[in-house]
Parts: sequence; structure tokens; C-alpha cells
Amino acid sequence: MSALGTQKVFSSVKAFSQRGRLLAKAELQTLAESRDLDELITRIKNTRYVNAVSKISRPATAAKIESALRSELADIHYSIAKTAGWSDVLDAYYLKFIISNMKVILKGKALGKSQEELEPHINLHAEELINQRDVVIKALISKDLEEAVASLGTTDFGEEITKAVALYNDRKNVQVFDVFLDKVLYQQLGRAMRNSRDRDLIRLVGMDIDFYNILSILRGKFWGLDEDQVQNLIVTHTPSIPRDLLGKLISSDSVKSVMDEVALTRYRNLVPQTDDAIEAISQFERSFEMAMYRAVNRSFTKMFNFSTIVGITKLTWYEVRNISAIAFAVEQKIAPQTTMSRLIVEQEE
Repeated sequence: MSALGTQKVFSSVKAFSQRGRLLAKAELQTLAESRDLDELITRIKNTRYVNAVSKISRPATAAKIESALRSELADIHYSIAKTAGWSDVLDAYYLKFIISNMKVILKGKALGKSQEELEPHINLHAEELINQRDVVIKALISKDLEEAVASLGTTDFGEEITKAVALYNDRKNVQVFDVFLDKVLYQQLGRAMRNSRDRDLIRLVGMDIDFYNILSILRGKFWGLDEDQVQNLIVTHTPSIPRDLLGKLISSDSVKSVMDEVALTRYRNLVPQTDDAIEAISQFERSFEMAMYRAVNRSFTKMFNFSTIVGITKLTWYEVRNISAIAFAVEQKIAPQTTMSRLIVEQEE
């Protein structure tokens, strides 16, 4: 076996090991039942995230907990990618950390927020691990949105951010930054999969790309964008949503007509039964995320498969997102049963 093959086997075994350390639903329930953030931190100390939350300064806030968990997650993902010998797919998923910071900065600049207001919501640990800290810092210290965009002009984000600003100036909706920044990630995933023959990986990553494309089209229709503007949001087609079907979705005249087309695809069971556009998009997004979560877990039926390495990357991301959501809910005194119903975790007992 080649050195690269040995790396992949070792990484797959490590992925199975990491999966065994993920929190069970009952453990998440215990976290959600915390009376306050201090109690939540105490309970998190009984998990793999003990070192992360032990560094949190008082008074505790949900934002501090989320930032600490993101640092730990960056370490986990960096370790997974390094052990696996890196790959275009893992590189693309790692972009999520940088994109998350970019979203905060660009939306904040668009809303006129200062550097001081934005800094508590930025975590640069992932960028520090790959020596990309300066890219985010340049945008953060920019005096306004225009200067931030100029500072990012020569980066991988430059072209899409320019498009995002043009659409933002037209629609005044900061959510356009979410879509165009996510587009950078999914474009890279599409390129990474172009020459892959790994069917399990193609299925897993293809589902992610479908999720982005369909949700972007739905949001575009809801925002009243024309066909050319919606086309500008789309990345590559996939075997499950081929080019001609993407064309039909883009040319549909409403959220409902997009849903009607999706109802003829493999995702038919995810289409909600409601005519309310906002509710339909929200329910569809939730159902699709749960379907992806289940698909990731199914990827662990085969040992020594690269899809398990991608799978653990996604599952740990979901876990940190879940605990962060719990922290917010505890801070806001949201009922545990409400919190649990919104997590990305198997809901059936």
C-alpha cells in the first residue's frame, strides 16, 4: 500500500474513533437543561470540549462559548485534514471557518458597525493554523464596506463579494452576503469533485451542492430576482440535479413553482406542504439539513472510505453548531424541549 493509501486508511480509522466521541442526544438534552451559562460550562467540561470552555473568562456569554468551541473545532478539522494528507475537498470544507468570519465582517460593514462591535464575533484561530489571518484582518479594520471589498479584491472571495455588494446595493438585504460567500465554498467543492470516481463521496458532496443550489434559487425567487440574477448564484450541476433541471428551477416564476419541480426529484419527500413562501423555505431547509445529517451517518457503513473522513468533518461541525445553539437558548431562557427540536440530531427516539 502506498504512503498516501496508508494515510487514508489511518484517517478513516481515526474518523470512526472521532464519531464514537460525538455527544448522544441524551447528553445534548442534559446540556439544554442547564439553568444558566455557568452550569452549562460545567456540564460541557464533561465532554471532549473541556479544554476549550475552561479558558472562557467571566462573565460567561453564549458568544464566548461559541468562539471557544469554534477554536476547538478548527483544531479538530485541521488535524483531520493533516492526517489525511489534505485534499481539495477538505480544503473547501475548511473554508467554512474563513467564510463565517467574512459574513460577520461584510454584513457588519454594510450595517455601519465598527471594528470594535465586530471583533467579539470574530474567531481567527482557523486562519492562524493555515497562515491566512491577514486576509480577514484587512477586511475587519477597513473603515467601511467599500474599503473591505477593495481589500479582498485579489483573494478567492473577490469576484463573488463584488457581485454580492452590487446585489446588496440593489436589494438592501444583507443575506446576499451569506449566499455569495457560501458560493465560493460550493464552487471549490464542485471543482474538487470534477475528476472524482468515488461514488460515495460524489453522493455526499453532491448533496451539499444541491442544498446550496436549491436554497439559493428559492431565496432568489423570494427576493424577486430575475433569471440572470438567480443564475449568478448557482454553482455546478450534480448527477442528482442535472443542468436541465437546474434550468427549470431557475426559470420557475415563484417559490411554489420551484418546490413543484423539486417534488419530481429524489428530494420529493423534503418538500413541505405549505403555500407560505417563508415557511416553505424554512421547512425545506430544515428537512434538507436533516437528510444530509442522515446521509453523513450512513457514510460510516464502510470502513477505509474517504467519505468517512469528510463525514466526521461534517458531524463535528453539526455538533459544535448544536452546542452553540444550546448556549444561546440557555442564555435566552428558551425551553429545553424547544431547543432540542431545532438541533441537527436524530429526532426519533
